[in-house]
Amino acid sequence: MAATTPPTSLSPPVVQMGLHAINRSKLLESLRNHLLKSGRAIHGFVLLQGGEEKTRYCTDHAELFRQESYFAYLFGVREPGFFGALDIATGNSLLFAPRLPADYAVWLGEIKPLSYFKERYMVTKAFYEDEIVEVLRENYQGQGRPLLFLLHGVNTDSNNFSKPAEFKGIEDFEKDMSTLHPLLTECRVSKTAMELSLIAFANDISSEAHIEVMRNTKVGMKEYQLESIFLHHTYMYGGCRHCSYTCICATGENSSVLHYGHAAAPNDKILKDGDMALLDMGAEYHFYGSDITCSFPVNGMFTDDQCLVYNAVLDAHDAVIGAMKPGVSWVAMHKLAEKVILESLKKGGIIVGDVVDMMDQRLGAVFMPHGLGHLLGIDTHDPGGYLKDLQRLEEAGLSALRTVRELEEDMVITVEPGCYFISALLVPAMENVNTSRFFNHNAIKRFENFGGVRIESDVQVTANGCKNMTKVPRQTWEIEAVMAGAPWPLDMTIISKTSR
Repeated sequence: MAATTPPTSLSPPVVQMGLHAINRSKLLESLRNHLLKSGRAIHGFVLLQGGEEKTRYCTDHAELFRQESYFAYLFGVREPGFFGALDIATGNSLLFAPRLPADYAVWLGEIKPLSYFKERYMVTKAFYEDEIVEVLRENYQGQGRPLLFLLHGVNTDSNNFSKPAEFKGIEDFEKDMSTLHPLLTECRVSKTAMELSLIAFANDISSEAHIEVMRNTKVGMKEYQLESIFLHHTYMYGGCRHCSYTCICATGENSSVLHYGHAAAPNDKILKDGDMALLDMGAEYHFYGSDITCSFPVNGMFTDDQCLVYNAVLDAHDAVIGAMKPGVSWVAMHKLAEKVILESLKKGGIIVGDVVDMMDQRLGAVFMPHGLGHLLGIDTHDPGGYLKDLQRLEEAGLSALRTVRELEEDMVITVEPGCYFISALLVPAMENVNTSRFFNHNAIKRFENFGGVRIESDVQVTANGCKNMTKVPRQTWEIEAVMAGAPWPLDMTIISKTSR
């Protein structure tokens, strides 16, 4: 019987709850330093409310629960209905579990004792949620009414506000609504070694799943079948019950729709010979995510035009990663990606003129209207992009940047340049008096139904540079070899490199 290659060499890592204890210590240090510098007393409680289980509209169908991200960061609790507190004076961590009804044991399983939550989540003490008022009063070491630091602040990606904790009797406590959010958000920006290991695993299993999709893509399939292969692989072999976001499985002209895959465009097109696929998919493991995009021809062979656009994006991707290190401006990296793409398109005869003039006229935003990337962690678009009084830029393309920060060691950020042929952007630009001169109108017509290309990797900023955590084929010849059945990583003693 012939030996078969195992579908994976990976196995889901054991999650160490010490990860969240480290996160709590990180926050306490930051908060204590802030209070000292502000001349304030070191007492009070950080109090967060975890997520609540929700049902589908008016029905009793409970949707799959996923913990609120700030609460997950500090406590790692997977169950709904919890509160968590940190005593700033002592450093003690307190969990408050919901008091479940007796019939929970009939329908949903064993009712765990408080000792289970204390041990599992490595907190100092565990209580029931209806004991919050009593416990906080008894443990408060300051004068007057106990002080609560509550989470309240805007997410600059969604413009939604985090929900401060609410419980019966909170009116008897002093509340600070402004201190916690920026400090806790900044803690999430730089990742600990244990966080990085989970992001690395999410990248490893997602990279493997992307390769499995590549190998199985055939003309005539439906886009959702590619999504299904990815979801199956990451759950079956990686234990990833959640995705970081809704999968984008776009082919042909759909690949110019930046957030394709939503309910009104549900990954349902038939793959046609000559189409490019743009697959943006990432798995999540113990809250920590990945965000990977691969672009390739559905028939397994690049045409000359597909090579032109793909390599323009790949060159931008590689140039940015080659330049990344602490202290580098993310705005400068975005402009570098734009410049490389425009130079490649000019070389390919799609646009004409001086690239510096193109940059001044923001032509790069016509082909890449989104930002170069975003912080990544417990959320796909991790918060912290506009802390420290940073403001969004107003120019086209640059206004879409999810951060304008300088890079710092142990940030994880996506590098995702793209080049798209979007008629809603191209037509006005080709008619505009300031930009029409840059276009080879005849060449542009060849790409009317091309769609687009995006290449996205998850990158850790290191002390002297960066580390690409994503491990998928990127060169055109690598993709063609893998789609033809070659193993990955490629065995270069068997496969000879070919170039166009």
